[in-house]
Amino acid sequence: MSERYIFDITDDHVDQRIDAYIRDCIPDLSRSYIQKLIKEERVWVNDKVITKPSFSLSAYDQIVFEVPDQIMPDIKPENIPLDILYEDDELMVINKPKGMVVHPAPGHYEGTLVNAIMYHCGDRLSGINGVMRPGIVHRIDKDTSGSLLICKSDFAHHSIADQLKSHLPNRIYHAVVFGHMPEQEGTIDAPIGRDPKNRLKMAVVQGGKRAVTHYKVLKEYKGFSYIACKLETGRTHQIRVHMSHIGHPIVGDALYMKGQKDPCKCEGQTLHAKTIGFTHPRTEAYMEFDTNLPEYFQKILEIIEQ
Repeated sequence: MSERYIFDITDDHVDQRIDAYIRDCIPDLSRSYIQKLIKEERVWVNDKVITKPSFSLSAYDQIVFEVPDQIMPDIKPENIPLDILYEDDELMVINKPKGMVVHPAPGHYEGTLVNAIMYHCGDRLSGINGVMRPGIVHRIDKDTSGSLLICKSDFAHHSIADQLKSHLPNRIYHAVVFGHMPEQEGTIDAPIGRDPKNRLKMAVVQGGKRAVTHYKVLKEYKGFSYIACKLETGRTHQIRVHMSHIGHPIVGDALYMKGQKDPCKCEGQTLHAKTIGFTHPRTEAYMEFDTNLPEYFQKILEIIEQ
């Protein structure tokens, strides 16, 4: 058995390598795994089999990409250093680096945050999300850096999940976006669901789930804005989709930049989960953690200031 994905190429992606394009569309798959599937003749362009990952796309090409069903692997603990902001018997707060996948997925069964926390915690992780996602109660994208909660008990997992469902945690992200925002502070209240033209993307759509993002401009540059975004809800790709929807996509976000050129040559979106606040499951005390901007983010700010 396998799953097929279909992509229609627009002018924005002319001359892009096919492996890079598919990687942008399916961020949970590694580029090396995509290249492997291409060489295994699982990709067609305009009904012709393509076996070269470097194949160059043309306008109006149609890609069919076949991903075979995966055998559930044994997820192995790996001794990967963790930046731990806080830890007790119930939970941990991790500062996740840019480029690290949170949980295993096809093509990413090693080197994930789950591999690292399994090594660190042993069997002291919540099991509610199963073997592929022990301890994971919420997630941030591979190329988003910053604070992430890890649950070490099922009790903590249920508590944090209920808080997330009730929109109680304080989650503030920092981002660099194209252009100047319409107001110094504002709210985007627009429903998000699967993009009807590309099921691997999210979009503002009628009938989607309500999504609310509050933003504040921290500093303006020529052609760019440095902003803080507070999540009232937590939909997949919410900030990325909302910023793109209002015409101010996040710098480096290949999936949602709508063809804008990235002068900073980022590897993924310039988005950092800076602050997270929540009620501790056992003590019921409010806790809040703030992370410094990572080096890559600071470099982007230096580039756009120049």
